[in-house]
Amino acid sequence: MTATTGTTEARPRRRLLVTGASRAKGIGAAVAAVHAERGDAVAVHCRADKAAGESVVASLPGKGHALVTGDLGDPESAARIFDEAVAALGGVDILVNNAAVHVEHPITTTPYAQWCALWERTLNVNLLGAAHLSWCFARHLIDRPDGPAGGRLVMVGSRGGYRGEPEVPAYGASKAAMHALAQSLAVALGPHRIAVAALAPGFTRTDLTEDLLDSPEGEHIVAQHPIGRVAEPRDIAEAVAWFTSDSPGAEWATGAVLDLNGASYLH
Repeated sequence: MTATTGTTEARPRRRLLVTGASRAKGIGAAVAAVHAERGDAVAVHCRADKAAGESVVASLPGKGHALVTGDLGDPESAARIFDEAVAALGGVDILVNNAAVHVEHPITTTPYAQWCALWERTLNVNLLGAAHLSWCFARHLIDRPDGPAGGRLVMVGSRGGYRGEPEVPAYGASKAAMHALAQSLAVALGPHRIAVAALAPGFTRTDLTEDLLDSPEGEHIVAQHPIGRVAEPRDIAEAVAWFTSDSPGAEWATGAVLDLNGASYLH
């Protein structure tokens, strides 16, 4: 499942919005890079760190990329983010819902007020933000003059949606809900020829996990993977790029939730 890179004249340029893509070593930035390499125009989303987002945009090959900013936890902001991506790119053909909040809040030690606040914040961003953007995306495709066919929507979930996340239960619950949301939307949008899928990545080496992986606990984490390593962001990004391609096989994968964890968790 390797994405085709480089621009080909026979293939029209596609436009995508990737949320949570401002971390240079993150999954979102890798998704943006793989799509830019195949000739797509990318709207990179970040919540507030414009400098980081601009750095990712500047690193992408090709021209016509853009930065959009805002808090996905706010419905009005989510709609504005999507509208700005449409304005910057001239339309959006692909939406990758990747942004996520991940803050530890184990039930045995977290004070009640903090517990409530973190659950609300996590679900607002991870789940409701994805749902609101998905609505904007679907309406954009259905209402555009050339019709919705060929649209692609991808939810970046997590293996934690299956195996549980005892230290970050709201995160695990939000990711399980994203898997279910992808399947619901696949059925709802199938008649419009909009394909929807989800990925359930396992542990991935990003700037947020490098310190943990380089600590003594990192050996235990790597040992969970029969291949002998954790994922790199590019591993996840290439799977996303296959789902978002214009291949008939990718469209036929609508409704799928792909386990992408190096056999570290099987169910």
